[in-house]
Amino acid sequence: MTQLLTPTFPDYELIDSGDFEKLERFGAYITRRPEPQAIWHKSLSENKWRELAHASFMRTSSSKSDERGEWQRKAEMPDRWTMEYRYKKMHLTMRLGLTSFKHVGIFPEQAANWNFIYDRIEALKADGSTPKVLNLFAYTGGATLAARAAGADVTHVDSVKQVVTWSRENMERSGLEGVRWIVEDALKFVNREVRRGNRYDGIILDPPAYGRGANGEKWVLEENIGEMLECCAKLLNLEKGFLVLNLYSMGLSALLSRTALRQAFGNTGKEEAGELYFCDRNGKELPLGTFCRFSRL
Repeated sequence: MTQLLTPTFPDYELIDSGDFEKLERFGAYITRRPEPQAIWHKSLSENKWRELAHASFMRTSSSKSDERGEWQRKAEMPDRWTMEYRYKKMHLTMRLGLTSFKHVGIFPEQAANWNFIYDRIEALKADGSTPKVLNLFAYTGGATLAARAAGADVTHVDSVKQVVTWSRENMERSGLEGVRWIVEDALKFVNREVRRGNRYDGIILDPPAYGRGANGEKWVLEENIGEMLECCAKLLNLEKGFLVLNLYSMGLSALLSRTALRQAFGNTGKEEAGELYFCDRNGKELPLGTFCRFSRL
């Protein structure tokens, strides 16, 4: 059965959405950004959006698929700021910033997966061992920090050095240490790990639709995800372990993810699949990606 998941995240709020935009609060500041899935109309007026937004992202192209652009900021809007997330004994502090690709350094809907990761690691630790977790396409490290906060040994892989530096800063702000940082193409890394015979108790995958590796390697989701999952199936602990797969591309469903995982992994144990979303103040539910995850515990 398809699930709909939305986390409880006091430092984040989807204020309004519509007309291919979203108005969001990250900590103390409100941003206005493009959102291709907000196909309905806004509930608040244009004047209210302008009044509330501290920073608004303006595309440099008229294409809805082009995420490049620049921010228009009010005087009180800083270049960088922080927000926090808490779950059980986990207390994360994330540094945010305005990037030229409309992102701010966090995907808050992923907090639903951070909780899952934290709980799975707590369960794995019951036998006294220290679980090993691999985070691929790891961006600024929310899932990495959740795994580390739960006590796992974590390997964080991303092809962009500046993003890995950002992740390290988030680790330090969160009072954590000991993450293994890898700046490399994710597919190249997992192939090498398979040859080495390494194993992990948890694997997290956040692949983009398109991307480039550290040395210009080309990633196309539909072309490369099969090989990636086959490698991950060889790396994941056969008896116990968990996996989380997120897909953000429009048109790719949770059913697609589940079918691909079943083919690659065979025994997936307890499965969950569905959509991540947030609801704005007027009750409009905005989908923000699909997930499929399983646990062999």
